[in-house]
Amino acid sequence: MHDFLTRLGIEPVNSGCWLPDAQECSGRIIESVDPSSGQVIAKVQLASVDDYERLMAKSQAVFKEWRTLPAPKRGEIVREMGNAMRDAKEDLGRLVTLEVGKVLQEGLGEVQESIDIADFAVGQSRMLYGLTMHSERPGHRMYEQWHPMGVVGVISAFNFPNAVWAWNAMLAAICGDTVVWKPSLKAPLTAIASHKICSAVLEKHGFGGVFTLIIGEDAEVGETLINDKRIPLVSATGSTRMGRHVGTTVAKRLGRSLLELGGNNAIIVEPDADLDLALTGVLFGAVGTAGQRCTTTRRLYLHEDIAENFTQRLVKAYGQVRIGDALGQGTLMGPLIDQDAVDMYATALDKIREEGGKILAGGKRLDRPGFFVEPALVSATEDMEMWREETFAPILYVFTYSDLDLAIDAQNSVVQGLSSSIFTGNFRSSEAFLSAAGSDCGIANVNIGTSGAEIGGAFGGEKETGGGRESGSDSWKAYMRRQTCTLNYSKELPLAQGISFDI
Repeated sequence: MHDFLTRLGIEPVNSGCWLPDAQECSGRIIESVDPSSGQVIAKVQLASVDDYERLMAKSQAVFKEWRTLPAPKRGEIVREMGNAMRDAKEDLGRLVTLEVGKVLQEGLGEVQESIDIADFAVGQSRMLYGLTMHSERPGHRMYEQWHPMGVVGVISAFNFPNAVWAWNAMLAAICGDTVVWKPSLKAPLTAIASHKICSAVLEKHGFGGVFTLIIGEDAEVGETLINDKRIPLVSATGSTRMGRHVGTTVAKRLGRSLLELGGNNAIIVEPDADLDLALTGVLFGAVGTAGQRCTTTRRLYLHEDIAENFTQRLVKAYGQVRIGDALGQGTLMGPLIDQDAVDMYATALDKIREEGGKILAGGKRLDRPGFFVEPALVSATEDMEMWREETFAPILYVFTYSDLDLAIDAQNSVVQGLSSSIFTGNFRSSEAFLSAAGSDCGIANVNIGTSGAEIGGAFGGEKETGGGRESGSDSWKAYMRRQTCTLNYSKELPLAQGISFDI
């Protein structure tokens, strides 16, 4: 076992839940596999519904205490959790890389995102502002205030096994909520290590149970969580299919859901763009995390004046992408997460060929241990269907266009609406792209790629991406309930609609 796993408290067999009275779970044992080698890293014993019930009882009990702690004091504890992740950044980043296959710099960068959102949340803990309003009634004062909601459920995907949880958990914590986290079964070890780091801080302050962890079967523990009326908000990250089920289930019990789902993200390159800049943005956006980001660049629209030259440069760049062990020196693209992902990639390419798409670069599975493929560059046409779907793999479709308005319409023609970019040196083009008639995505960038979001901005998308917003800006409001308060300090009681009671 790697030394960093030992330092993070990872055992050969690990418990899939945190409970107030025991660490043991009662479900089946699963394996966490290194996608770079196909070898087992460690095992996890899954939690059962009974385990979940004991965990929820603890989470509810702790919430009653946590919500009464002043928000700035909660922020100070979140600051300590951020510092604890700073101290463990190198080890935790290596675990992210080992378990999900993103290259080391991406693994370290993901942990940095968690540190950054903790820092953001500390400041936000002193800025949970409400509004004051002028009452139309004499001798009355009105204002809004925000209160904690309760236990927040967080369901995260494998591709960001640390950061997406932190985006939710750190903000929920300063808002006064407790958090129950159900991570992907494909990345349980990162969840366990992340939870242990932060729980040690909380327990030191007497608030063990503010963050709880439950790793269990989707059909049992997952269904129990999303149907649980004790959870007023479920934040779920994953596929549109999964999000549609979660959203529908939570809505039936009149709960709230925060959904971060699929992306079919596009970059438009104008003829006046800095093509060197655009090439870098396109390449990283398309092959970063082996195409397994929700913000991965999946479609590229090149103006016909620069299309041939830019495509040639892109084909050459694809041939220079160093594919290998995610922890290896100089690796630019690691493996897909598992064999199912490789099979999905191969099936998609078969369909592309059937539809007349031309593979310009890559498109092969690599014959070596692990789950490696070549990033594929595809010359596509509008009448194909495969590009309308999100294939969670490094496949980039290339189109040409003659008019910017047509390119924007084409970008907006898919059902997803997460991230979008334009590369241009023209002020009018950039403003057109950012206008109400421009990109319909939740994220719209100029002269940067589709992937890579800063903590300060709200992250999320429209349409079948789910409409949720996490991380910065005013996203904290999703984790709180709003209350309108009216205080009457007069000696009169004016009634609604001018009604008068003679008593």
